[in-house]
Amino acid sequence: MTQQNRITIISVCDNHYMIMLAALLKSIEKNHHSSEKIDYYIVEDEISSKNKQMLLDSTNKAMINIKWLKMSEITPKEFKLPLDYSSFPLNIYIRLFIPHFIPVQIEKAIYLDVDMIVLEDISKLWETNIGNKVIAGVVDRSGLVSNEWLGIKNYKDLGISPNAKYYNSGLLLIDPQKWRQSNITQKVIKCIHDNITFADFPDQYGLNVVFADQWFELDPRWNSQAMLAIEKPFIIHFTGRKPFYKSYNYNSSYKEHFYEYLKQTKWNNFKPIGEYRRLLKKIYNKFEKRNWFNKSIAI
Repeated sequence: MTQQNRITIISVCDNHYMIMLAALLKSIEKNHHSSEKIDYYIVEDEISSKNKQMLLDSTNKAMINIKWLKMSEITPKEFKLPLDYSSFPLNIYIRLFIPHFIPVQIEKAIYLDVDMIVLEDISKLWETNIGNKVIAGVVDRSGLVSNEWLGIKNYKDLGISPNAKYYNSGLLLIDPQKWRQSNITQKVIKCIHDNITFADFPDQYGLNVVFADQWFELDPRWNSQAMLAIEKPFIIHFTGRKPFYKSYNYNSSYKEHFYEYLKQTKWNNFKPIGEYRRLLKKIYNKFEKRNWFNKSIAI
C-alpha cells in the first residue's frame, strides 16, 4: 500500500491521560469511513505496559496501526527545551519535533492533543489543501494575537500586526518537508527561549510568533473547544477541565460524547475522579520539568 493510501496522525500521552487517548482513537475509528489506513504515532511519556496493551486491545488493528515512540528517545539532544514556569507537562514540546521523527517521505501529518474527540471522518481533514503553507490550524478562542489574556503579549515588540489571528496548537495539519526545509523547530524553540517571560502557553506562543500571518486557517469545527460549544463540531477539544474529572462543568453533551466512545474501550468501567488528582498532576508536571532542566544543564 502506498503512502497516499495512509493517514499519518501523531499524539503524545502519559499514563494520566490514557483514558482520553483511548476515547480519541475509538472516536476516530468509528467515524472513519473512507479506505485509507491510519498510521498512529503515539509518543509515550512513560506509559505502563498494562495501559499500552489495553489501548491495543481497544483498537481496530485493521484500520489503525499504532506505532509507539519513547519521548526520551526522539527528542534531539541538540535542542535545549526552554524552562517555562507553567504546569503544562514537558511533553507539550514534542509536537515541535514531529517532522524530525516521522519517516522523511511523509508529506503530510496531523497532530492531535489527546484531550479530543473526533466526530467527523478524519480523512476530510487529511484531504484539506493548505496550498504553500507549512502549517494549518484553527483560530483560538482569543481570536487575535493582541488579546490581553491569551495572545502574544509582546506582539508590538515583535513587529506583529494586532489583527493577526492566533491559533490553537492542539490540532495541527503539517507539511513536514517544508517544515524541515525552513528550520521551523529551531526557530520556534529559539523564539520561546528569547521570550520566555511572555510565553504563558509556550509551544503555542512560539508557533504563533514564527507563523504570524503565515498559516492556513481551517474550519473552526475542526477544533471546537468545550468551553465554547460550537454547533455540530468535527472535533471536540476539552481545553480546561477534562471530562474524566468530577469538576468538569462545560458542555454536558460534549461529555456524553466522550463517555460514549470510552465505553467502547477497555476503560468502559471508568468513573470520574476527584479534583485532587488534577492538582497532583500539575505539581508532578512542574517537578518533572525542573528535574529535566537540571539534568540538561549537567550534560
